[in-house]
Amino acid sequence: MSWVDKGGTVVCAGIHMSDVPSFPYSILWQERFLRSVANLTRKDGEIFLEIAPGVPVRTEITAYQLSNENQALNDWRDGKVRGAGVLVMN
Repeated sequence: MSWVDKGGTVVCAGIHMSDVPSFPYSILWQERFLRSVANLTRKDGEIFLEIAPGVPVRTEITAYQLSNENQALNDWRDGKVRGAGVLVMN
């Protein structure tokens, strides 16, 4: 994962995958993300798409003006940010 830029994402998606090899924590430290994708059948996807409109999806953000970035970082560190923390630049 060291070849992924800071802030980048590695997505693991395969029907049959080998174990993820170990790597030093320092590689993740620079805000890299490791994600896996569940591999389901086509029928699973069709069923999901049928019921998806009836599932309430709520997104939550905590918005901060760019000039309040230190407060945003403090709130994030203290666990006060609900959902995604967003810096607004306007």
